[in-house]
Amino acid sequence: MEILWHRGVAKLSSSDCVCRERERERHTNQYRIRRKKMSCSTTSLVFSPSIRLARAFSRLPFPPHPHPFTSPLFKRTPSQDARRRSGSGFSVRRPKFFPNKAMLSETTGRGQFPKVGAKSSGPIPPAQLIQVVEAAAESGARVVMGAVNKPRSISYKGLTDLVTDTDKMSEESIIEVVRKNFPDHLILGEEGGITGDPSSDYLWCIDPLDGTTNFAHGYPSFAVSVGVLFRGNPAAAAVVEFVGGHMCWNSRMFTATAGGGAFCNGEKIHVSKTDQMERSLLVTGFGYEHDDVWATNIDLFKEFTDVSRGVRRLGAAAVDMCHVALGIVEAYWEYRLKPWDMAAGVLIVEEAGGAVTRMDGGKFCLFDRSVLVSNGILHDKLLDRIGPATEKLKSKGIDFCLWYKPENYHTDL
Repeated sequence: MEILWHRGVAKLSSSDCVCRERERERHTNQYRIRRKKMSCSTTSLVFSPSIRLARAFSRLPFPPHPHPFTSPLFKRTPSQDARRRSGSGFSVRRPKFFPNKAMLSETTGRGQFPKVGAKSSGPIPPAQLIQVVEAAAESGARVVMGAVNKPRSISYKGLTDLVTDTDKMSEESIIEVVRKNFPDHLILGEEGGITGDPSSDYLWCIDPLDGTTNFAHGYPSFAVSVGVLFRGNPAAAAVVEFVGGHMCWNSRMFTATAGGGAFCNGEKIHVSKTDQMERSLLVTGFGYEHDDVWATNIDLFKEFTDVSRGVRRLGAAAVDMCHVALGIVEAYWEYRLKPWDMAAGVLIVEEAGGAVTRMDGGKFCLFDRSVLVSNGILHDKLLDRIGPATEKLKSKGIDFCLWYKPENYHTDL
C-alpha cells in the first residue's frame, strides 16, 4: 500500500482508494444478498403452521433484528459477550408464546344438547306438511320480490321499528295458502297476531318479512320465514332469503323437516366443522330497546370480536340462523326474539347438525326470550362467556320467562 504525504497529511494513492471502494461494494452486496435470503426464509417459515416462530428464527442466516444482541429474542452468555468483538455467534432465547388474545383454543368436544324438533308431525305426514310450508313461503316471497325494486310505503311500530305495506301483503298471501290447506290450524303472524282454532295441535309461526329495515333500505339481508309447530315443537320450516342487490335480486330457499335433514334449494346442507374459536365467524343481533340487555350484548360483541375472526350484525334472525346451517358462519345468538323470528331457523340449524339452546344453556323452546345456535362443536365455549352474562341479567330482575304461548294451545313442553 502506497502512502502519500501532502501538507503533513497521509493519504492513500488513487489505486488503493479504488481497491478500498471495490471491497466496500463487495461487502455491501453480500449483506444485501443475506438480507434477501433472510426475508424469503422468514416469509416461508413464519406462515407455516407446523413450525414454531422461535425455531424458525434460530435457522435464519443471520439475526433478523438490526441489533441482535439488544433484541428481546437474543440473549448473550458471558462467554459470548467476550467473543462478541470477534464476530462470534449468538444464542436464541425461545419465548414460551407470542402475546395474542386469539390464542389457539382447546375444544373439549361436542356436548349433548336437547333436541328442539318435534318427535312427530302428528296425523299429517311430513311430506305433505313441508309441501304446504314451502308453498306458503314462496307465496310471500313473490309479494316481496314484486316490491323489492319499487318505492316503499313505510310506517312505524316504534321509534325505529318499521313496517311496510309489503309486510302486510306478504302475510296475507301466506295465510291464504295455509287456510286453503289447513283451515282449522292456529296461526301466529308478526303483523296479524293470533287467528284460528286455539285447540289445534298445529301452530304456524309466520314472519312475512324478516329484516324489514334492511328491505326498506335495499340492503341484502331479509327473508320470508314460515315454521309450523306440532304441540309446541318445530315440525317443518322454510326460509326464503333474498340475495343480490338493487336491480339484481335473487333468492334461495332453506327447508327442513324434523328428522328429515336440512336443505338449500334442494341440496342437503351441514354446519361447519370449525373447532377453534379464533377461526370462527360469528353473528348476533340487537333489539330496539337500549337497556341492560342491549348493553350486555354489546359487551359480548366486543368480547367475541377479540377472540374470533369477527362478529357480524346483519339484522334478520332467520337469515342468520340459515347461514349457521349453511356452514358459512359458526354461531348466532340474540336476546328477546319472538316465535316467528325463530320457528323456522332453529329447526333448519338442528337438522343441519347444529345445536340450539337458550343463552343461559338451558333447553330451548319457541316461546323463550333468548336463543343460541351454533355448529355444536363450539357451543360449550360460547356458553362459557354468554351463560354468565345472561345469569347476571337474571340477577338484575330481567324477565326471561316464556314470552308468549297462545291460550289453550296444547304443547309437549
